[in-house]
Amino acid sequence: MTSEHFTKIANDAVASLCAHYPDTATMLGDHSHDDQLSDPSAAAGQRRADELRSLIARLDELPADQLDTADAVDRDILRTASESELLSLTDLDEASWNPMVHNPGQALYALLTRDFAPLPERLSGVAGRLRAVPDYLEAARGRLSGMSAIHVQTAIGQFEGTLALIEGEIPAAIAETGGSPDLSQEISRAAAAVREHQDWLRAELAGAQRPARLGNDLYASKLELVLATPWQPKLLLEQAYRDLDRVESELADLVGQTTGSANPDRAAIAAEFNRLAADAPTSETILQLCREAMAETTDFVRKHDLLTLHDDPVEIIEMPEIDRGVAVAYCVAVGVLETAPLATQFAVSPTPKDWSEDQVRSFYREYNNHMLHNLTIHEGMPGHVAQLSHNQRYQGANPIRGVFGSDSFIEGWAVYAEELMATLKYRGEISAEAAAAVRMQQLKMQLRAILNTIMDVSFHSGDLDQREAMELMMTRGYQEEGEATGKWRRVQLSSTQLSCYYVGYLEVLQLVADLRQAHPSWSDRQLHDTMLSFGSPPVRYLRQLLGLPPAA
Repeated sequence: MTSEHFTKIANDAVASLCAHYPDTATMLGDHSHDDQLSDPSAAAGQRRADELRSLIARLDELPADQLDTADAVDRDILRTASESELLSLTDLDEASWNPMVHNPGQALYALLTRDFAPLPERLSGVAGRLRAVPDYLEAARGRLSGMSAIHVQTAIGQFEGTLALIEGEIPAAIAETGGSPDLSQEISRAAAAVREHQDWLRAELAGAQRPARLGNDLYASKLELVLATPWQPKLLLEQAYRDLDRVESELADLVGQTTGSANPDRAAIAAEFNRLAADAPTSETILQLCREAMAETTDFVRKHDLLTLHDDPVEIIEMPEIDRGVAVAYCVAVGVLETAPLATQFAVSPTPKDWSEDQVRSFYREYNNHMLHNLTIHEGMPGHVAQLSHNQRYQGANPIRGVFGSDSFIEGWAVYAEELMATLKYRGEISAEAAAAVRMQQLKMQLRAILNTIMDVSFHSGDLDQREAMELMMTRGYQEEGEATGKWRRVQLSSTQLSCYYVGYLEVLQLVADLRQAHPSWSDRQLHDTMLSFGSPPVRYLRQLLGLPPAA
């Protein structure tokens, strides 16, 4: 009876989450709230916090010895996710100082771009959300105070993307239906509300003095809960600096082999990166190059039998304006509650139209043609696209692992996939030089993941400043100035998210080593398929499901 009881608790928890966050519900595939926006008020936040406290109490009342392993893991995942959200609503209280979390653009965009129903039906949901925009933004202004300047600046820019969506993409979608429904009034009122909100944010900018840093205690609490990891900031930072030295040494060895030079220094490594950076895409070619790289990486995975491939549809799309300014690419999977046959989206961000020639040149030197192959491995094959296709096929007694998938496992798998492909000499069939170029970019990306963690920890629980961060990224990370500048911005805009790549990689790498030791006869495909067969739980729980002891 305990399993049935937990299943009810889990299903109730997911239903409550979807009711409180309608945009999240849409992305998960629950379309019963598609005409609604969430309530950003402090009172709604308090009600949600009370719900979470009640949920945690119900979970704690379950007798652990009467749950099977799968239910016990799902109970722990749900409890950790609930504690994490509760921290965000209470001690962190991000909704009171970060205006980026109060942008309705993504909620509207999801209805336009995800073909889960005929367009007229989805436009009905768009109409409801447009009508809700003025009250939503008014409530958000009532919640926001003591904001962070960099979050205000970024929010103002991202609301430009929301305006373009409301005044451009929504009317274009209506035109596809022959002009029905007529949402001209809803569009006009929503656009006016967005402009009013932008004006308010501009007026508040001068007084936005809140530090972007979380501070050591809040950061440590968030790291533990969001990443579901036993790593503590101090020990994580020490490990990251050790790996920084290790990867730089590997880079020096590779450059020595490819250039025939003995003991190359950082200048020689930088010179080799500069040579590779000259082979660069443009805004007109970047999407097609990623599509070609996707086909090539898929063929390589199939030839080397690295894991089972599922023939799920994938779209490589241009990143919408509302999402730009934080990351260069992302992968959006089909929601675990979705019943319509949708495609996974791999979004890539070309350069903004208002960038200078120097900014564009710097961007495409960083994301050169060799780096695009590594990026496609991470976002596509055998990274996110492959892992998430396996995730879609996990069928548990409840939806917890799909709804609360672990970012550190998902990103850790993708970083591990980069290393796996590079060490197997991906592109070696083209030439040894092409394989070495991808390996160079993979090591550079590994440096980036390590530096992301160093900066994330050192900024939010220390005193890292821009000068130190830029020096780290450009000297020890070999990054272009534009990339480093954007990453410094991202360090300030987010917390713990930048650490999930490195933390996840450490945990996945140890898991692979332990699984190989426990099952030495397993092929790569058997090992990887087994790892991916349990959904996307945090690695600490995946070890439990695999019958492995906790990591040392």
